[in-house]
Amino acid sequence: MEFITANFAPIMFAGLICFLLLGFPVAFSLGACGLTFGIIGIELGVFQSSVMAWLPQRLIGIMANDTLLAVPFFTLMGLILERSGMAEDLLDTVGQVFGPMRGGLALAVVFVGALLAATTGVVAASVISMGLISLPIMLRYGYDRRFSSGVIAASGTLAQIIPPSLVLIIMADQLGKSVGDMYKGAFVPAFMLVGCYVLYVAFLAIFRPASVPALPAEARIYREPDGSGGYRSLLVLMVISFVVSVLVARHLTDVHSWWSGQTVTSVATDEKVVVAMCGGTFVALVIALLNKYLRLGLLSRLAERVTFVLIPPLLLIFLVLGTIFLGIATPTEGGAMGAIGALIMGWARGRLDMTLLKQALAATTKLGSFVMFILIGATIFSLVFQAADGPIWVEHLLASLPGGQVGFLVAVNLLIFFLAFFLDYFELSFIVVPLLAPVADKLGIDLIWFGVLLAMNMQTSFMHPPFGFALFFLRSVAPDKPYVDRVTRTVMQPVTTMQIYKGAIPFVLIQLVMVAVMISFPNLVTGSLDKVQSYDLKSIGDQMRESLQPQGGEASPDAGYGSGEEPYGGTPAPGGDSAPAAPASPEAAPAAPDADAPASTPDDPVKAMEEALKRAQPSN
Repeated sequence: MEFITANFAPIMFAGLICFLLLGFPVAFSLGACGLTFGIIGIELGVFQSSVMAWLPQRLIGIMANDTLLAVPFFTLMGLILERSGMAEDLLDTVGQVFGPMRGGLALAVVFVGALLAATTGVVAASVISMGLISLPIMLRYGYDRRFSSGVIAASGTLAQIIPPSLVLIIMADQLGKSVGDMYKGAFVPAFMLVGCYVLYVAFLAIFRPASVPALPAEARIYREPDGSGGYRSLLVLMVISFVVSVLVARHLTDVHSWWSGQTVTSVATDEKVVVAMCGGTFVALVIALLNKYLRLGLLSRLAERVTFVLIPPLLLIFLVLGTIFLGIATPTEGGAMGAIGALIMGWARGRLDMTLLKQALAATTKLGSFVMFILIGATIFSLVFQAADGPIWVEHLLASLPGGQVGFLVAVNLLIFFLAFFLDYFELSFIVVPLLAPVADKLGIDLIWFGVLLAMNMQTSFMHPPFGFALFFLRSVAPDKPYVDRVTRTVMQPVTTMQIYKGAIPFVLIQLVMVAVMISFPNLVTGSLDKVQSYDLKSIGDQMRESLQPQGGEASPDAGYGSGEEPYGGTPAPGGDSAPAAPASPEAAPAAPDADAPASTPDDPVKAMEEALKRAQPSN
């Protein structure tokens, strides 16, 4: 019994592993493990029975957590957009734009995956949509089966890291940080990962062109009467949009200064990018609308198609992320606006009906319930684990690793990488992250950087052969038997499970490279965050003492707090050596301030403190 009492925390953690290996659902495994070891701990005297009395308050706190409301809102937004046909339109249009170049269909999948990630935020919806739409087309025109499977699965998992990602919301809640800061921190690394995917496609297009052929001429449907592709007007429209974006970005500080009435010298990079792109896309949409309804004939069919398909979801993304980055709306309010915007877009497309709405609401309810039950189970487990001094055991285990911060980060990311073979990101966020966060904080690691780093690593949990969920989603829609292509009428061979696994490996390696880059260059995350202002406390103290001096001349050097004498005739300040003095008599009290005395010296200490804080200059 003494051994169990002395090693209660590690035995409890091992018990959780046993519960999970028995095949019980994670939420119930967490709750059952917490309650079981809670009873054992009380009986052995490891902690008091009053510990379990804290549980109802913790569960009520979960229900009152406003941050978690963003999860169902963003889920509903994504499901409405996905089921209203947005994915099909995006893949068809972007595929036509990039089709004439080698690897064009793969580039379309990557870019559409990023767009779906920024709108749906749900991996399953993105992978299944692109698997159903893009995979048959890529197979039809001779794309390598392994590469096609890998690029679809990897692009679908971008929903893990590109805001508004659900895993970033959960990560912010578990780390006690702002969701908006987590989104800002993930902004640059997420699009760097998209750039890495693009570079990999370009590498194959140069060195293995047979595996990524161009779309044949007969497959390009948006052509002009003269037979041209219509790229000239699309390029002109893109140039106009780009110029407007640059002008908006360059003069954004002036706009902020005019809006706030104060001089603004700098604007955060993520905010500048989002607002600038919003301005550029809005101008492109206005030009396309004028061209269509005034019959100006300025734009080609391809340019009009691209504008009307791409701009609405882009504006929705900028509406949601822009209001969050600008501080106008909280992530929960941004998710609510996104859900309303998705409903409006579905209605405008004529594809929103009660059947679609019921399906989306039912799926949202299931996911929300899933998250809530896991969180309740994790709360029960963490309550008992903390009462048994489990965090201290974890801290001693991890803080003693060689290499300091770098050694800790390498060990933690290796742990997350291997746990991701068996657990998904919800389970990792609720079980492992609360154990690691206190240790990271004590080592001086920025928790926003730490959270984005773990989110990037957890993204590989969807890509790990043989347990990656994205691979399972793709397997469910990929052809597993020979079939006849509906366009070419030729017999197509199936996509095997091993081909899907092999295709995922290069993209898992790319993600791990990004993890290493983020460890080496933390400024990729922290550089997007607002600078924390620090104040010179000595200067504030000097100004407060100056403001609190009695009127009628300068105070003597020995007067004031900490000198051993009472400042106004009362009890001496702490640290003085003199005995307590009797209360000052009315005659000895300071004279009332003269009516003509300067108004800048307040007689209220609170007001003096406020004025001193206003005069203090922040130093970054």
